[in-house]
Amino acid sequence: MELLDEVRAGIRPLDAAAVAAARARLDLMTKPRGSLGTLEDLSAQLAGLAGECPPPVPGPATVAVFAADHGVHARGVTPWPQEVTAQMVANFLAGGAVVNAFARQAGASVTVVNVGVATPLDRSPDLVRRGTRDMTVEPALTRDEARAAVETGIRVAEQLLSDGAKCLLTGDMGIANTTPAAALIAVFTGSSAASTTGRGTGIDDATHAHKITVIEAALALHSPEADDPLGVLAAVGGLEHAALAGFILGAAAHRVPVIVDGVIAASGALAAAAFAPDAVAAMVAGHRSAEPGATIALAHLGLTPLLDLGMRLGEGSGAVLALPVVAAAVRVLHEVATFDSAGVSEK
Repeated sequence: MELLDEVRAGIRPLDAAAVAAARARLDLMTKPRGSLGTLEDLSAQLAGLAGECPPPVPGPATVAVFAADHGVHARGVTPWPQEVTAQMVANFLAGGAVVNAFARQAGASVTVVNVGVATPLDRSPDLVRRGTRDMTVEPALTRDEARAAVETGIRVAEQLLSDGAKCLLTGDMGIANTTPAAALIAVFTGSSAASTTGRGTGIDDATHAHKITVIEAALALHSPEADDPLGVLAAVGGLEHAALAGFILGAAAHRVPVIVDGVIAASGALAAAAFAPDAVAAMVAGHRSAEPGATIALAHLGLTPLLDLGMRLGEGSGAVLALPVVAAAVRVLHEVATFDSAGVSEK
């Protein structure tokens, strides 16, 4: 059996008994019922994912930054040169990027995965190919390449969990990668390219309009079907998007929470849900990206973002900022007294 198929077969829904136990405990705590809002839903979700109440505190945590390049860059969808992807990989490894600073603050580690950087770097066993093809001319990837990228993400998740991680966070780097992300979100949600396409690194009106036209052309060329996630990733996806889908599937199969970052991760999460709908049980939306496609994707998945700071950086930055909130949702179940145990009168 292929690794992807094996992992898909092992993904299950939340444990209903653990969810009910968490909700019952939350209602007995020294606070008004429901007063923690979205955190109460998150507490119950994480209990259901672990199959016990209270669930383990989600730490240590690791953010995996999947880096790759894109053939569609040649269509002029961004003013940034493609070489920046490799330069930022070096920055991540040196600890100088925003996600590194945020990770140090949150006590998380950072792992960088070269799944498809075009610029030659030290050979990585995770490298599937040096960037995708131009999706406006031909499929971005073959189906075998798309599967290899998904399975790279699965293996990275399994290795990090084997190394002791108890919570996984999604990260990404790839100049022009919001273009395939918008295409993926359009396919998986049935939305228009115009609604899913944002300004990425801050493009002007003319480039934004051109970017939409490029995505529409790719979708018209390939007509990908949402019920064939591997085919969608091959037609209009990116290597990091596919790897993120596998990374999320790996977390879900091992019943470990995965904090989803911005629009790139959200597009990968849609692919993961298309492969295995119950994978959503492991997903936590770290924040609402300013990219419009992210809001569309999260709504389709039924995920409520924990933070809304107007961010659109990527890298895993929003996921890392949300990590303490996720930990707090679990710690509540461990440490907050009930009315009876604390001797506090109820209304």
